[in-house]
Amino acid sequence: MPAENLDPRVRTWSPVCRAVALLLGPYAEVVLHDTATDRVLAIWNPMTTRAPGDPSLLGELDQLDPSAPDVYGPYEKLLPDGRRLSSVSAVLRDRAGRPSAVLCVNLDRGPLEQAAALLANFAAPTVARPEPLFERDWTERMNDVIGGYVRAQGRPLERFTREDRLTVLRELDEAGVFAVRRAVPAVATALQISRSTAYALLAELKHPAGPSAASLRKD
Repeated sequence: MPAENLDPRVRTWSPVCRAVALLLGPYAEVVLHDTATDRVLAIWNPMTTRAPGDPSLLGELDQLDPSAPDVYGPYEKLLPDGRRLSSVSAVLRDRAGRPSAVLCVNLDRGPLEQAAALLANFAAPTVARPEPLFERDWTERMNDVIGGYVRAQGRPLERFTREDRLTVLRELDEAGVFAVRRAVPAVATALQISRSTAYALLAELKHPAGPSAASLRKD
């Protein structure tokens, strides 16, 4: 942005335009347009060869409904090289309320779309788990049951109620986890409870009349 530009509108709005351009870095251009002549007054971070004095072509705003008073967009624009932009335009008025200039911010959507595609690829479904590799891994079964319950209920482990823990222990028992020696301490750790609490809850599941938890210990 040439410092010698003496247009009062440029001097007034230059700090705002420069601040937006600095914030959005190389991914956005900021343009100040003259509404009277439909010409570019100044431009920061230009994305094309357009320069001050070139046509603004503000007539495109006539086809849009304002999204807020004197604000249009964001709307989509396309550059000759195929880049897609998200653009927003604001009408700047003088003290008498007359349109004095239009400030436009054009954001290059390419980097955002590339980032979104990268994240989508990471989140894409993986191949089915090779069950034969895990059929004897009881810790996988334990994690599947506990993790599945957390996701289904939408509650973290620290907010589990007593009934939640009983339900999970019942599912683990049905999955054969407790047939493995020393499984109870591992389950207690996974559920963030003490071993004695885990044994007591298991005792309640297996013998509602309530034998001592010590009788269930396998470790």
